Amino acid sequence: MNSNDTLAVEFKRITVAQQALLGVSELANTVNTMQEFYFGLHRHLKQLIPADNFYIALKQQDRIELPFFADEKDAHPSEVYSDEHLSDTLKRGLTGYVLRNQTPLLCDEHMAQELTELGEIDDLGSPSHQWFGVPIKHHGLVIGVLVVQSYRPEICYNRRDQELMEFISQHIAGVLERLRHQQQLELAIEQRTQELSQAYEKLKLEVYERRRAERLQRSLFEIADLATSNLEDGEFYAELHRVISHLLPAQNCYIALLTSDRSQLEFPFYVSQQNNVPPKTRPLKDGLVEYLLRTQRPMLLDQNAMKKLISQGEIYNRAPDLNHTQLMKQWIGIPLMLQGRICGALAVYSFSHEQKYQFKDMDLLTFVSQHIATAIERKYANDTLKRSKEELEEKVVERTRELAQANKDLQREISQRRKVELQLKHDASHDALTDLPNRMMFMACLKDAFNIHHAANNGQFALLFIDLDRFKLVNDTLGHLEGDHFLIETAHRLGLCIREQDTLARLGGDEFVILLAHIHQIEDAKDVAERILAELAKPFNLSGKMFNSGASIGIAMNGRHKNETSESLLRDADTAMYMAKTRGKGCYVVFDEHSHEQLLRNITLENELRAAIEQCQIQLSFARVESLADRQEIARDVRLVWHHAEHGIINHEQLQQLAEQANMLLDLDRYTIEMISSSYTALNLSGVSSLHLTVSSQHLTHKHALRNLKNCLRNCQFPLDHLCLFFSELAMARDNESHASGFEELRELDINLGISHYGSGYSSMVTLSFLPISQLKLEPELAQGIRSKRHQRLLNAIRLSAESMQINLIVDGIHSQAQLDCLRQMGFSTVQYAQTSDNGESIALA
Repeated sequence: MNSNDTLAVEFKRITVAQQALLGVSELANTVNTMQEFYFGLHRHLKQLIPADNFYIALKQQDRIELPFFADEKDAHPSEVYSDEHLSDTLKRGLTGYVLRNQTPLLCDEHMAQELTELGEIDDLGSPSHQWFGVPIKHHGLVIGVLVVQSYRPEICYNRRDQELMEFISQHIAGVLERLRHQQQLELAIEQRTQELSQAYEKLKLEVYERRRAERLQRSLFEIADLATSNLEDGEFYAELHRVISHLLPAQNCYIALLTSDRSQLEFPFYVSQQNNVPPKTRPLKDGLVEYLLRTQRPMLLDQNAMKKLISQGEIYNRAPDLNHTQLMKQWIGIPLMLQGRICGALAVYSFSHEQKYQFKDMDLLTFVSQHIATAIERKYANDTLKRSKEELEEKVVERTRELAQANKDLQREISQRRKVELQLKHDASHDALTDLPNRMMFMACLKDAFNIHHAANNGQFALLFIDLDRFKLVNDTLGHLEGDHFLIETAHRLGLCIREQDTLARLGGDEFVILLAHIHQIEDAKDVAERILAELAKPFNLSGKMFNSGASIGIAMNGRHKNETSESLLRDADTAMYMAKTRGKGCYVVFDEHSHEQLLRNITLENELRAAIEQCQIQLSFARVESLADRQEIARDVRLVWHHAEHGIINHEQLQQLAEQANMLLDLDRYTIEMISSSYTALNLSGVSSLHLTVSSQHLTHKHALRNLKNCLRNCQFPLDHLCLFFSELAMARDNESHASGFEELRELDINLGISHYGSGYSSMVTLSFLPISQLKLEPELAQGIRSKRHQRLLNAIRLSAESMQINLIVDGIHSQAQLDCLRQMGFSTVQYAQTSDNGESIALA
């Protein structure tokens, strides 16, 4: 590096340091709590020096505390030691040493050992490569220590780091002093606030008494107004309850009235926190209300008083089923008097010890009870007069109403019959879920389009056949109800992509079709297909979760041949859609005869593949996995090869691609496991520790597929710990959660697990550290550019990471001696050869 580069690096370092130190200064002037300052300080400090392992120790009288602690290896000491024991422990360590000597200390492992042997410190915590502590001073006194440490030899501290740490320690002392003054100020403010609060409470009590008198006067006026109102019974008593609630707590309240013959009690109003069902009209018995009517005086009873009355036989002796006082804490009963004669009772009660009634509440309720009784009497008189008028009016209009009702019934029946007929016609031609045209109506529209085109030769039209890519997954994972919501939302989005004169229909399941009328060229249909793909690629909100879908679209244009019909055009669009699915889904395909023939050939080959699996015509082959140290074969990677009568040898990669198109990957994997089991003894595996088999991650994404895989493995006739299952890293990166849970279930069978094609899915080593894997196989393409120095550094970084996690790393795709020599020099231990022979066997290099 030349001098200009050195100056540039130094300038950049100084700039970063200046910005971080300014941030620390600003933080010291703005924080309100020390904890907030510690976290901000740690964040800024990590920009300047390696500070992942950082803590602050402060002296509090004769004790040492750790208000902030961050460490890669050790837990917070407070989880191990009590506060007193922690302080004594810190005094005996390097922290106490810096407090005693009041000078910075940069200590490596050798120096720490010397101090321990001299008795200056005790050996505490995990051994570190370097321990660096700076005293925190305030007014010349040491009040604490600022500490960073490293566990790796590549991280070291220098003189610049010491100057930086000393600068930061000054800010910590300043913030401590500022927050102490702030706390004293807050205590003074709190004391003055308490004095003002007491004066305010006294004034508030005076205001309360005055307002209470005003509320009483206002309540009496409101009760008088209710007596002359025309409210219904429910509204009248609800308003009466509202007025009472303004005077005292009345969450539990009822009014009981004697009937006209004075033999029964009725309850026109009842509200309770425990039961919202009002009591029914009942004969007079020996309940609380009857006791009040006998005594004819207000009373305030608590739980003990009620129990005493029960024990004396005054109440609930003849009718114990009326006793619901067990949960009551207090009960106030006021007789309602009319013209000197008792007519009923007003009662309020509480279920809580916190709500306590007093005798002044009983006196208040007694005072207003006469007004309430008068209001009820006037209400009854007004209701009686009103009912008489209504009965007279009803007799006048009764005959007219009967005739009008007969006419309305006839009109309603006619209208209902018309609605039913229209609904039946609509249901016969529309989909019940999405309300789109169904197959019958769409085919009628398609035939009309053909007739118009043949009669007037009026332009072209196109047919789009749409199949949703992940509808079955929605039904299987979220249920059919969310599947219906998914289809409804899909129909809405499709409607946004077409014109008013176009026709959108649902054929059934997850299949939709669109008839694009009057288009000029095929590009118009392609534009619509692209809009549909973009719209359906947006996430769907199902059960509160975002779900990604997509579609495969087939496009067919009319006018390709003379014998074309609506059925043949729909079949061609369906065929094009199937071709889109075989190309990876999420795309569209325009139908043409050549592609149709290729599709038929693919379908034939897929059918032959199924037959080959059933007849065990697919054979095992192996790729050699060997140790670089002694060139001995230590494992074999299981492959498949198919000797096809027409197409010749179909290798493992071609078989995997064909099985994926035919949705047979899981069947092919289980076939491979069964073939290994049946021919295991004939494989001559002496000296070979294990077999490697790469299987599809689809086994892990569905619980039924995972169960089938586990059952297949349990039926194997060889020790399962001799088999290592590999899963693609790219699939794992897309769905890490399913792989993590699936790996845990497979490990219960003592199966070894690994990740293949590492380097293609961009998974971090941190992600792999949480998985129970023992093997890591690199993407074969990584072995091709091994002569590049940058490439070698990448491979070496992966190797070191894998060794640190005790994961065996395998370099796949070896096909030259130069690759072996280079890998051996770099420190790799295991390689796998590429397959080059016709029979699928890998060829080992000399």
